[in-house]
Amino acid sequence: MKIAVLTGGGDAPGLNAVIQGIVTKATEYGYEVFGVPKGYEGLIEGVFRPLRLEDVEDIYKIGGTILKTSRTNPYKTADDAKKALDNVRKNKIDVLIAIGGEDTLGAANKLLKDGMPVIGVPKTIDNDLSETDYSIGFQTAASIAAESVEHLHTTAKSHERVLVVEIMGRHAGWITLYAGLAGGAHVILLPEEPFDIEAICEVVKKRDERGKNYTIIAASEGAKPKDAKDLITATAELDEYGHIRLGGIGEVLAREIEKRTGKETRHVVLGHLQRSGAPIPFDRVLGLRLGVHAAKLAKEKKFGYAASLSGTRIVTVKIDDLVKELKTVDKDLFELTELFSAV
Repeated sequence: MKIAVLTGGGDAPGLNAVIQGIVTKATEYGYEVFGVPKGYEGLIEGVFRPLRLEDVEDIYKIGGTILKTSRTNPYKTADDAKKALDNVRKNKIDVLIAIGGEDTLGAANKLLKDGMPVIGVPKTIDNDLSETDYSIGFQTAASIAAESVEHLHTTAKSHERVLVVEIMGRHAGWITLYAGLAGGAHVILLPEEPFDIEAICEVVKKRDERGKNYTIIAASEGAKPKDAKDLITATAELDEYGHIRLGGIGEVLAREIEKRTGKETRHVVLGHLQRSGAPIPFDRVLGLRLGVHAAKLAKEKKFGYAASLSGTRIVTVKIDDLVKELKTVDKDLFELTELFSAV
């Protein structure tokens, strides 16, 4: 059996662990594994590079992806999709293992329906894929963001400022929720629930009245005020999957809070820092386990399925179920953002 592996979308800590898991288990079966560079871009161009045990030794602890990645959409044009399908057939690839998030796995699902044997592995630091408790990269990203929020207390306290920390999260606020709670933010703003700017200003004022004199606000990039119709964006350009590039909520909030309260307010954008660096042990082990399971699915020819985490077990789910709807923050968790905030 010949297996091709690609990583698509944004990079995430733990991707290399998945690759090592796949190659190690597939080699045990006597299969050949090929890496497709730059996600679907490599598939469209027909580039397949052998992946041997010596190529993946100890990469589980390295961040990023040795295969490189891109946000290329194979269905941006019908010609690109045809090239991808033809290249798989021409190179006699028996199955493609796609490691990615909503867009990458959504495209994989289309390729499956067009006749390409596909297996999936869920990856997204946003943790917004259905049918998986945690996806690759989330725990590391949340840890980095939480540590950053925690560190900002000292400078905010020293200057008696308000600091707005902008954290990744388009439609799901999982990273912000974890970072805000673990980092001790006084206000946590998520995409799932529009915020009231006056209520935020009241928190700032009340903390000053109690002698606290500083406030940390953790805000998802997709958070928006109750009276806003559109998300705040960094640019009007769309990516290949039609998504706008979010960014700017931190700056907008900081400016508005300072205007309404008279309190010096600054903003910090964590940006790509959240998806950088080496994966924490959780993501290293999860990646290895998901990779091994994906190789097993290839052996069983369970095309159209993916390796997923349910509780502490690695299970098999349909790719279709992974991407059918986004997993947003549960309503009961919003109580935590109120219970432990503004203290």
